[in-house]
Amino acid sequence: MTEQIKATEAVEQTVEKKEEEQEEKTQERSPFLDFSTSIQDNDLVLAWLTRDNTKPIRPTANGAFHTRFGSFQHNHILASKYGSQIPSSSATQTGYIHVLHPSPELWSLSLPHRTQIVYTPDASYIAQRLRIRPGTKVIEAGTGSASFTHALARTVGRKGRVWTFEFHEPRYQMAAQEIAEHGLSSVVKPTHGDVCKNGFAHSCGETLDASAVFLDLPAPWEAIPHLKTVVAKSKITRICCFSPCMEQVHRTIEALQKDQWLDIEMVEVSCKRWEAHKEMVRKPEDAIERLRDIKRKRTAGLNKRNARVEAERAAAAGREPDAEVTAAAAGSESVAPLPTDYNPWGKGKRIHEGDEGYEWKNVSKVEAELKTHTSYLTFAYLPPPMQDAE
Repeated sequence: MTEQIKATEAVEQTVEKKEEEQEEKTQERSPFLDFSTSIQDNDLVLAWLTRDNTKPIRPTANGAFHTRFGSFQHNHILASKYGSQIPSSSATQTGYIHVLHPSPELWSLSLPHRTQIVYTPDASYIAQRLRIRPGTKVIEAGTGSASFTHALARTVGRKGRVWTFEFHEPRYQMAAQEIAEHGLSSVVKPTHGDVCKNGFAHSCGETLDASAVFLDLPAPWEAIPHLKTVVAKSKITRICCFSPCMEQVHRTIEALQKDQWLDIEMVEVSCKRWEAHKEMVRKPEDAIERLRDIKRKRTAGLNKRNARVEAERAAAAGREPDAEVTAAAAGSESVAPLPTDYNPWGKGKRIHEGDEGYEWKNVSKVEAELKTHTSYLTFAYLPPPMQDAE
């Protein structure tokens, strides 16, 4: 009997595996859910021009991408792999671009901004605090530019679900179009509606049972009372409200307390980039010798100037120049200058970082500017309702 049960379970697992494989084949391919090294015709490609300039393109046969760095042929891009450096085909321009595989982080740098977006430092922190993982069901209110929607879709995967709501119809239409073009329709359900007035289930048309909620609304406190009917009843539900000013945070906290959300906390994320590089070791002896050289050059310059002025005065007076002044200038010219190789304290020969002929040390440097405050993040959780004892 035991062997028969095991055999039955093995058959069931095999059938389930085949069904999953078949489902994956029939599902729409998405660059944000499926990774590929090759670039196919009309695939979404992010062209990295500079650190602050990334352009989305869809290469097609015989097409071209024109920039200030040159012209880049689509046929060359299609013959390359993601991550490749593509040189310009222009005869007069020798620039290049990198063709990168789409990701939510890169998409947030290249997408057309329709509203303020949630950047990577905030997005990653929110996903971690809300415990979003593959298979999680999420409600997002305030689709905006759909930047965070892409990050949520990538995180929950094909087994998860993201219901995103936008009250502004033109923004909703553009976001829905992008979601469909990026192959995310099986994961993301965009909806046009005002959740503050009409709630979530009324405008969505689906049964919602989310365990994570993200509200990016002007008045999140008006949407909070509608949440209890659309969140999971068997597990803890976590929420994050994205608010740009403290007055909104106060009213949001009041609404959360009224609806019995617990462990309410407000967080502000500040981000600085750290850069690691090598720095040449500078010895005190080099600095002392450099100061001596500066003094020698200053003295030599003054002596030459004095000799020139004395020569002009002597010529005007019809006499010979002062021998002492002339000798001082001549003596300055005989002073040997410092070697013309690399000078770590001033101008000189350019040395590439890490050159084996010099001593280096590893250092890290933080950006001068603190990229702070896109919005305040208010977190809380709602425990599942108590079950009646039988």
